[in-house]
Amino acid sequence: MSLQTIFLLTLIGLAAGVLSGLVGVGGGVVIVPALVFLLGLSQHQAQGTSLFILSLPVLLLAVLNYWKTGNVNWRFGLVIASTFVLGAFIGSKLTLRMPEAWVKLLFGVFLAYVSIELMLAGFKGMQQHD
Repeated sequence: MSLQTIFLLTLIGLAAGVLSGLVGVGGGVVIVPALVFLLGLSQHQAQGTSLFILSLPVLLLAVLNYWKTGNVNWRFGLVIASTFVLGAFIGSKLTLRMPEAWVKLLFGVFLAYVSIELMLAGFKGMQQHD
């Protein structure tokens, strides 16, 4: 692995970590696109790598900080986590059968939708505080 690749991976990790701690996003929004566009991984490889990356650090460090301040709803989290396992298994099986172009399109549409909804909610919240 070249020094340039290590440097890019380090920047991706730092950006994803900061955004994950700041606003709760990192894997799908930062890591996956960066691995595809900056390092040339396929969409499938980027998604699999992102899932691998997030499992341990999120559990050990980020959740610990939120838990210490009383900001983890364990009951909600346990229900979602237990069904997330099944959903992730089904989703990975489906996406690995789809052409990469379709996965990219689906991913882009999802991110666009979420972006628009968040911007609209932000504008609404700003108007309420004026």
